[in-house]
Amino acid sequence: MPLVKRSLSLSGHRTSVSLEAEFWTEIDRIAALRDQSLAGLVGEIDAARGENGLASALRVFVVRELVSQRTPL
Repeated sequence: MPLVKRSLSLSGHRTSVSLEAEFWTEIDRIAALRDQSLAGLVGEIDAARGENGLASALRVFVVRELVSQRTPL
């Protein structure tokens, strides 16, 4: 799967993040559901990520959100 690079301003500095398109689609969807900007949502994830890389933190965030939205069997 090819990576898609996006540039964002986080905490006053520019950064670029490369993720698979499917992850960007979900991050955009989650931001819209929360009525947040993409930069705002990514900024929250960035602030909470600790020592983890930003791309990894974004992927984990998406997986956790999708798991939490599943309906029980």
